[in-house]
Amino acid sequence: MDEQALLGLNPNADADFRQRALAYFEQLKISQDAWQVCAEALAQSVYSDDHIKFFCFQVLEHQVKFKYSELTEVQQQLIRETLITWLQAQMLNPQPEKTFIRNKAAQVFALLFVTEYLTKWPKFFFDILSVVDLNPRGVDMYLRILMAVDAELVDRDVVHTSEASYYFALTLEARRNTLLKDTMREQCIPSLVESWYQILQNYQYNNSELTCQCLEVVGAYVSWIDLSLIANERFINMLLGHMSVEVLREEACDCLFEIVNKGMDPIDKTKLVESLCQVLQSAGLFSIDQEDDVDFLARFSKLVNGMGQALIASWTKLIKNGDMKSAQDTLQAIEAKVALMLQLLIHEDDDISSNIIGFCYDYLHILKQLSALSDQQKANVEAIMLAVMKKLTYDEEYNFENEGEDEAMFVEYRKQLKLLLDRLAQVSPELLLASVRRVFNTTLQNWQTTRFMEVEVAIRLLYMLAEALPVSHGAHFSGDVTKATALQDMMRTLVTSGVSAYQHTSVTLEFFETVVRYEKFFAVEPQHIPTVLMAFLDHRGLRHTSPKVRSRTAYLFSRFVKSLNKQMNPFIEDVLNRIQDLMELSPPENGYQALLSSDDQLFIYETAGVLIVNSEYSAERKQVLMRNLLTPLMEKFKVLLEKLMMAQDEDRQMALADCLNHAVGFASRTSKAFSNKQTVKQCGCSEVYLDCLQTFLPALSCPLQKEVLRSGVRTFLHRMIICLEEEVLPFIPSASEHMLKDCEAKDLQEFIPLINQITAKFKTQVSPFLQQMFMPLLHAIFEVLLLPAEENDQSAALEKQMLRRSYFAFLQTVTGSGMSEVIANQGAENVERVLFTVIQGAVDYPDPIAQKTCFIILSKLVELWGGKDGPVGFADFVYKHIVPACFLAPLKQTFDLADAQTVLALSECAVTLKTIHLKRGPECIQYLQQEYLPSLQVAPEIIQEFCQALQQPDAKVFKNYLKV
Repeated sequence: MDEQALLGLNPNADADFRQRALAYFEQLKISQDAWQVCAEALAQSVYSDDHIKFFCFQVLEHQVKFKYSELTEVQQQLIRETLITWLQAQMLNPQPEKTFIRNKAAQVFALLFVTEYLTKWPKFFFDILSVVDLNPRGVDMYLRILMAVDAELVDRDVVHTSEASYYFALTLEARRNTLLKDTMREQCIPSLVESWYQILQNYQYNNSELTCQCLEVVGAYVSWIDLSLIANERFINMLLGHMSVEVLREEACDCLFEIVNKGMDPIDKTKLVESLCQVLQSAGLFSIDQEDDVDFLARFSKLVNGMGQALIASWTKLIKNGDMKSAQDTLQAIEAKVALMLQLLIHEDDDISSNIIGFCYDYLHILKQLSALSDQQKANVEAIMLAVMKKLTYDEEYNFENEGEDEAMFVEYRKQLKLLLDRLAQVSPELLLASVRRVFNTTLQNWQTTRFMEVEVAIRLLYMLAEALPVSHGAHFSGDVTKATALQDMMRTLVTSGVSAYQHTSVTLEFFETVVRYEKFFAVEPQHIPTVLMAFLDHRGLRHTSPKVRSRTAYLFSRFVKSLNKQMNPFIEDVLNRIQDLMELSPPENGYQALLSSDDQLFIYETAGVLIVNSEYSAERKQVLMRNLLTPLMEKFKVLLEKLMMAQDEDRQMALADCLNHAVGFASRTSKAFSNKQTVKQCGCSEVYLDCLQTFLPALSCPLQKEVLRSGVRTFLHRMIICLEEEVLPFIPSASEHMLKDCEAKDLQEFIPLINQITAKFKTQVSPFLQQMFMPLLHAIFEVLLLPAEENDQSAALEKQMLRRSYFAFLQTVTGSGMSEVIANQGAENVERVLFTVIQGAVDYPDPIAQKTCFIILSKLVELWGGKDGPVGFADFVYKHIVPACFLAPLKQTFDLADAQTVLALSECAVTLKTIHLKRGPECIQYLQQEYLPSLQVAPEIIQEFCQALQQPDAKVFKNYLKV
């Protein structure tokens, strides 16, 4: 072996050596006999370096996995002997091998097993057992090999891919695995189970590591072997004995969980679970002590959850089968576990609690199906409800300012509890409402002296009721009088209690979230609106010391104002004055730290727009208010643009460009307030927005920071096309001209949707403009597409692909908007060039999205130009190029019908052929029958069949024929 290259295997080796080692590994993988050198090195313990030993196993692994069939019988025998020799050496070595080497060796054994067990090595396990006997190091390897074999046969994380070949391989593998498991069940599983029992008996008191490993093996195999081999007195008694041994009980728990999880007859399952429970209960495991080892309790909780869910699954099957007597017995068994479930649910450790939620949820689902609840069941529901309320509460350690992994886990746990609460509401909505009301009122009466987490959870529960007791369109305050009254009382308490001033961010945020969720309350009691508005506007909301609260409040405030609509009328000008300072554009040079980020300011601008547009003011007053809102932005914009033109430093240029972009974004956002009922014109605001356009458009000719500036102005133009309609048209030609200068792929790709929007909206109105800019736009696109790119530059290739798609989408919009004359008037040479690019897009590029668009364009052009009075030479083009495209595209190897987009492309291809037949009639059939299809060497009967399908009046018939 290349000793120099092997030095690079050490993790501490420098980069050059590591690179050399990698190259050497690749070299050995393709070499014919390198594996033999590695096999010899392992069998004769040539190397003591762990990384070299691991490397040798990797070379062997590659050989077995990918090139085994190329070996002779003798060579295959050599690999078997090498592994057995290495295994024998393990028991004699003074020191055991490192874990990572043992695991890799086990993987190689497992690969050899799946390759050879059915044919050449049926005594695989017996050979290994005869070598290892009960030697601890040998047993360790035996158990690792068993886990590796199980991983090969069972643990299949399926990679989702559309490749048919992958699915085929997967099916073959699944069949092979089934055959292997069936053969193992017949030939060796009873012996393996016996070996596990001997290992457990031998090592349970003196080698906890091996015992735990063996329990893990039993747990893994129990899912696919005969359960009676494990679920019998001697095995179960031994496992239950392990439940009392501290170092073994976690693995024993997991092993019992796998046994309980095994699919079986519902009556047998109930008996199995009940017998386990009796023994566990008599061993004192059902009385939970908060001080117990939490790691064990988390596993125990998972086991109890498994037993509970197994009983519930049995109950469901028995009910379905109509066996009411057994179902009743099973229900009693379930009820008997509820006390234990509650102890685990309420446990202060969230992992222990989380592991039992599944059982709890399913139990409530049973209660929901019963016609009436017993007193005990009602008490259980109440106990679960109290547990959920208690467990929803934050603990002292929760870090609100810097949320990390623990906090994220609690948020997830809270989501699980929410599902329980929703299920409780389905079982007993009255009880839930009464319980929440009691907790809420008690807490809010004394909120000043109550800990933050209790205040937060009280408000949170009110918030959660909105989803737990659903109504349509948030109408919580009408309909059921009891419910409406209770919610109204709680909301009144929330907004009048002063709790919005509580000095903790979690309470503040929960207050605002709840107020917005129950916005319909303010339609019933509008007198509370000013109180809540003040909370939003002062130090409790938008001016809070916490940036997190300010940010969330900005969003919630915009929702609140939108929902109140006309009820905001008395407060409009006051609110606009109070938020004025929050809307200031903060230029980069003043060093002033604004209260809100630019993203938050977007919500404030939108809110201001909504207040003005939805007001009952006259159009003149609305115009004045909108001008007051937007003029400061325009003035700042002009000043900042001048500064940008003169800026030398690139960081400063970027900061100024961002600021200019924010100004355009804010103006754009105000326009979201308009609607079909309240248009810009009706509100008298057209002039203001036209002024904005005139202010912003000069930024397009700025040579600095083009990408940022163009992107902002482009978005503004998109909005103005919607809001100003034809009033925007005079600005489009010069804006387009600027945007087409010095273009890159991404610029063009983002510019085309703007042109598409204008084309689709204004159609013939913009025909002269389109005709004028059609070829300049195409030249810009072709120029970028023809730029040479490095072979492996994937991002450049992707940008070109996206640009190509945008180009075809543009042509589709032009043809689909009834403006094919825009193309026709470009002169014969240009028209031909455009048509050829479409043919190329349909056939040559393996991009089904673009292909689909190209066929849509082709069928539209055939529909418009393919008749007898179409442009000169187009009929020729149809037969010479469009018809062949419809055959060449699906015949390409890259045309993968397992891909949904490709199926759509084929469908459009069929439409194109149908359209040609529709426009050209019998002439088309004659051409296919006598000229084109015979030139492809298609058999006469297939030609006949194809032409018949094409002539069917129902287009679906032909589409389906083409697919087949």
